Amino acid sequence: QHILDRMRRVYGDSEVVTLTDSGKERASYTEVAGRVDRLCRALESLGVKEGDRVATFAWNSQRHLELYMAVPCMGAVLHMVNIRLFPEQLTYIVNHAEDKVVFVDDSLAPALAKLAGSFETVEHFVVMGDGDDGGLPNAIRYEELIADQADGYDYPEIDDRMAAGLCYTSGTTGNPKGVLYSHRSNVLHSLGTCLADAMGVSSRDRVLPVVPMFHVNAWGIPYAAALSGADLVMPTRFLQGEPLAKLIEEEKVTVAAG
Repeated sequence: QHILDRMRRVYGDSEVVTLTDSGKERASYTEVAGRVDRLCRALESLGVKEGDRVATFAWNSQRHLELYMAVPCMGAVLHMVNIRLFPEQLTYIVNHAEDKVVFVDDSLAPALAKLAGSFETVEHFVVMGDGDDGGLPNAIRYEELIADQADGYDYPEIDDRMAAGLCYTSGTTGNPKGVLYSHRSNVLHSLGTCLADAMGVSSRDRVLPVVPMFHVNAWGIPYAAALSGADLVMPTRFLQGEPLAKLIEEEKVTVAAG
């Protein structure tokens, strides 16, 4: 919540740029924070409560950043699912985590839909983007979900040692193992990332996280950028050399990580 508050109150003019199939989408940190409020309300409307696991199956984007903020800040646990795992591993970790809601990018929806029947605890699938939902059961559209919510949100008091995020290993030795991140560890890691002898991320930077947000919190970069007021440039699924080089040049990226 401390990081979200800084996004809103200190660095409202910083921006998130997301590369899409049709161009780029831009939003200020003030706009993102407002959407986070509505997303928290939307999660409550889906029955998400403190401690529930909310999964993402998604690329690096503004919407994924909104989930990075909303889910932990309302007291739930964000489970970033690695889209590159084998199908049987995906089924195992979603069931092991007991995910209640899964947010999925439209370009990944067809792949996830093939496994939807094997998820034992998932009650809702929310599709991010306007593309095909891949046949996911009772799919909900992200933008429609938050559009129906009122502005503002009464954030609960959270112990800093509560779980904020959940990632699983790739299962090289047996089944994947889940690792929980606390609110405290995420904030301390973000502070460390901003130090000069680490990444030195500051409000003067424009940061491109190529490292996936489903891989150890994208090295904590989304939280570090929000904490320091750095702009974020999100590549979504365009991870080849040419689109990345073009994005770095056009958006004047100062820090790239992958």
